[in-house]
Amino acid sequence: MTLATFLAQVLSDDHSCRAAVARLKAYLTARGLPACSLATGGYCKARQRLPEALLPRLVRDTADRLQDGAPGGWLWHGRRVVIVDGSSVSMPDTPENQAEYPQHFRQKPGCGFPIARVVVLLSLATGAVIDLAMARWAGKLTGENALLRGLRGRLRRGDVLLADSYYCSYQEVAALLAAGVDVVMRQHGGRKTDFRRGQRLGREDHLVRWQRGRIRRPWMSPAEFRRLPRELVLRESRVRVDKPGFRSRSFVVVTSLLDPAAFPPAELAAAYRRRWDAELDIRNLKQTMRMDVLRCKTPGMVRKEVFAHLLVYNLVRGVMAEAAARHGAAPRRLSFQGARQVLDGFRPELARAAPGRAEALRCAALGAIAGERVGDRPDRVEPRARKRREKMYPRLQVPRREARRRLMGAS
Repeated sequence: MTLATFLAQVLSDDHSCRAAVARLKAYLTARGLPACSLATGGYCKARQRLPEALLPRLVRDTADRLQDGAPGGWLWHGRRVVIVDGSSVSMPDTPENQAEYPQHFRQKPGCGFPIARVVVLLSLATGAVIDLAMARWAGKLTGENALLRGLRGRLRRGDVLLADSYYCSYQEVAALLAAGVDVVMRQHGGRKTDFRRGQRLGREDHLVRWQRGRIRRPWMSPAEFRRLPRELVLRESRVRVDKPGFRSRSFVVVTSLLDPAAFPPAELAAAYRRRWDAELDIRNLKQTMRMDVLRCKTPGMVRKEVFAHLLVYNLVRGVMAEAAARHGAAPRRLSFQGARQVLDGFRPELARAAPGRAEALRCAALGAIAGERVGDRPDRVEPRARKRREKMYPRLQVPRREARRRLMGAS
């Protein structure tokens, strides 16, 4: 009951505990069960008693089941493609949160909010979150590469990892190849590409040998460094962007998929462009589901809140996948927000429907979700600016307690 109430709280637009308890009271009353109090203290204590490992396990389980049940047509060359990307989340300014996830060092004490870095693995086929790693915003072993190292165990042999240039390092690529994971990444800005060298495969497409550096990274043990191969054979292919409105005019894709006949340059370019789906998925998590600013006041509950969002997100993605499979669509062509709104509308009716009627409602909901298609707007260009102005209040430049004291002194 606690878990169901927690997930309903995350799914709702109103994330308050009071609204969650009110929904629970209505549910119990409608079924003739003893009603709970509208006080939120008992519910908050019950959430704290949920094991912290429970929600991450459910997130991984739902993602694996969703991927394992995906039709072969949703795969890329019969293989699972995983996208990795990083972001950040903010949380209430409490001493406990500040100790675990300190605010940015350039902010004055009492004027900022605790912030955590997150790295997520996402399924390209289904959009589900495979796993997430979380750490403080800055400090030793808190970067995106360090967090990805902790997620490598969630990758399977035969996977293809899609990533931006931040992850394109010799050590990372070597470790992924050793685990049987192929890569499609954008070339790191610090590495120069010369198409006059290496084995030519086509125009601005060649095989090249990357040499292992002599300097061991601080996070690597001497044994790990010795196990790295002395060189890697990789493929580099230039992608030229001729569409107006795109910021990059050309870039180089690095991949371990060396066969130009099986993986033509145009197909590699199209695959890398699908990396943008990760940005849309993270936007759905942080903006549509309001995970960008968390509400819990202790680090343990913050982590539970993050994984509760991921679990609800995966459950919605699961319903979208079922709707897509039934109606011959691709899950990525369905609207996440549209599916969420359909579920929110059908949920009360499904909860009180008789068994025979419930199946008809369920089929109707899946049909409605399948009808919520994402607009087909290829190469859409919009200014990265906001039209609506914020309220003209001054920014709080001092701790709130000091601001209150000044107001009391002025009166």
